[in-house]
Amino acid sequence: MATVAAGGLPLAATGPCISSSGRVFMPSAAILGVDVKGTSQVKFASSSHISSVKSLSQSFMFAPLKFASVVTRAMSGETEKGIASGLPIDLRGKRAFIAGIADDNGYGWAIAKAFAAAGAEILVGTWVPALNIFETSLRRGEFDESCRLPNGSLMEIIKVYPLDAVYETPEDVPDDVRTNKRYSGASNWTMKLPSLLEVAESVKNDFGSIDILVHSLANGPEVAKPLLETSRKGYLAAISASSYSFISLLKHFVPIMNPGGASISLTYIASERTIPGDGGGMSSAKAALESDTRVSFEAGRKGKIRVNTISAGPLGSRAAKAIGFIEKMIDYSYANAPLQKELLAEEVGNTAAFLVSPLASAITGSVVYVDNGLNTMGLATDGPTLAV
Repeated sequence: MATVAAGGLPLAATGPCISSSGRVFMPSAAILGVDVKGTSQVKFASSSHISSVKSLSQSFMFAPLKFASVVTRAMSGETEKGIASGLPIDLRGKRAFIAGIADDNGYGWAIAKAFAAAGAEILVGTWVPALNIFETSLRRGEFDESCRLPNGSLMEIIKVYPLDAVYETPEDVPDDVRTNKRYSGASNWTMKLPSLLEVAESVKNDFGSIDILVHSLANGPEVAKPLLETSRKGYLAAISASSYSFISLLKHFVPIMNPGGASISLTYIASERTIPGDGGGMSSAKAALESDTRVSFEAGRKGKIRVNTISAGPLGSRAAKAIGFIEKMIDYSYANAPLQKELLAEEVGNTAAFLVSPLASAITGSVVYVDNGLNTMGLATDGPTLAV
């Protein structure tokens, strides 16, 4: 079964943007700051604005807090007085390849937008069966509003590459898939061994090199089945699509990544905690993905490439709805996480922008939690155990 774009639970592969007019304005560097006015909000301020860190007054309470949405803005590194108002996240001159974008509502999409706001050039790999719909939506401007950056410009997708991370060689592709009209119309869509992925070769031929690699791919054909009812085929398919695909991408892209580059993948807390209903081997696949993040040693020694993964909280993306209870997971997280607020895709995007930036130059091999602190909890606060 072909890989479904996703990140996290499996979270949807997210789509990059091109304006229908084709006009895009490159943003300047970004600055990360915090502005709190009775709400909590992470911002990148535009070049014509000032980002400031205002004093925080906090009190401990158990009642839910209302948090404003996260805003990503392009901005220069200085205020009107010429003094830097925050730490610059500057990805200008960097090129990112994001594998697993097929729509505009998941973590991959948010990561692409954060990179673009910081000045990066965006390339994406899209699952072949979703490619036609995705590219058509881009051409028609259906994603224009989703593509809009804080400075008013539209995120530009320089190029969309057909990609399927399950089949590594043409010989691996079953006849029924090879002749499927959704595949037969796309060229260079499989991975090729023993050299580079065909897509990596295409990227190298088109652009020479990249600086950032993002893995936002996950699929478990039997995700709705309990683990003990999962077939060997279904289990191995989840591992192949959701974790080995990351190793394969690194294997083929690291040789065309500039020294000092960085890679990001997306994982989920089911890798280390029991999440009933997240079956089909997906929890095992995410555990493998986190373990494989330690290939940062090899990537670091071979290409001076940093490798990290973000453990993101639940998001109601299209792909995540495949498990059937994502809304309940979102409600559970809201009720029990230390930060009692909605988790926004932009918060994961902002974290990814930090991790691939020079500000995180000493961070590699790490699992970074972006889940409002849910991973720290050992007892549900909304259960009867704590009821008075």
